[in-house]
Amino acid sequence: MDIRETIAVAIDALRANKLRAMLTSLGVIIGSASVVLVVTVALTSRKFVLSQIEATGANLAWVELVQTPDKAPPRSYEMTADDIEAAKSIPHVAAVAGTSEHSMTMTVDRADRAVNLVGVTEGYQTIRRLLIVRGRYFDAGDMEMRSKVCLITTQLAERIFGQENPIGGPIRIGELTFTVIGVFRERVETFGLSEIQENSVLIPFTLMKYYTGTEVVGLLDVQADTEEDVPSVAKQLLLVLHSRHPVEADYKVQTLTAILGAARNISLALTLVLIIIAAIALLISGIGIMNIMLVTVTERTREIGIRKAIGAARQEILYQFLV
Repeated sequence: MDIRETIAVAIDALRANKLRAMLTSLGVIIGSASVVLVVTVALTSRKFVLSQIEATGANLAWVELVQTPDKAPPRSYEMTADDIEAAKSIPHVAAVAGTSEHSMTMTVDRADRAVNLVGVTEGYQTIRRLLIVRGRYFDAGDMEMRSKVCLITTQLAERIFGQENPIGGPIRIGELTFTVIGVFRERVETFGLSEIQENSVLIPFTLMKYYTGTEVVGLLDVQADTEEDVPSVAKQLLLVLHSRHPVEADYKVQTLTAILGAARNISLALTLVLIIIAAIALLISGIGIMNIMLVTVTERTREIGIRKAIGAARQEILYQFLV
């Protein structure tokens, strides 16, 4: 039996058993589609989660002073602007920034609002990848001259100014009046887990001394050249801080690499689980197809016997059923 005759017999069999052919095809389609779909969803979700984490800042390490709730740390333990300059000398460091937070009340049109005042250095936007929606970020002149300018979040701009352009608008925080020079937002939503809140107002770090009385750095961010440099940069950062402060001071260093590693492990585990589920679905579909093939062979036992009797080879009979 040649290939054309085999195909003709197969087509006749499909026409004679349309429901069986449809169920077999459906099993193949569902099994194959489930594997492709699950693997695609798993890999896409993994890539999305990792990209969201990386968008908060690439190759980051950040350090803060470990404080006890019952007493304030000595002033000599606190990080300062000099520590920022010292961190810049660490090998493989691309950028360094510092922040200082303080809760304040903002007055706009005789209405008071609670705001999270954040003093930031010049490199903060680069490290945190803040998106400037309107206006501009601080420049070197703003830092040196202690200019009374600020950036506000998109949420705060909408609440205060509505549909009006907030650039150039005045807001009063404490005893100082600031001019809004920019509106910003985080590149990805951190849901309040970072120092940026919905009511955050960024001002030059050099102005925070007016509110806090000191130039204390609450959080020091360091960006390494590459992801591979992050562990060594984090270790060097601790050494620099311990060399500049009393040995009793305790600093906590965290890295985005560790968070990314945990996210990769979790996403890998979820991917494996989804692949196993897809494999089970494929196996069930295969069992269904096997049962249909078994019924088909059983129904054609007489035909198989006749073909063998007239000299058909085993391979020819098998080929007929496979086609």
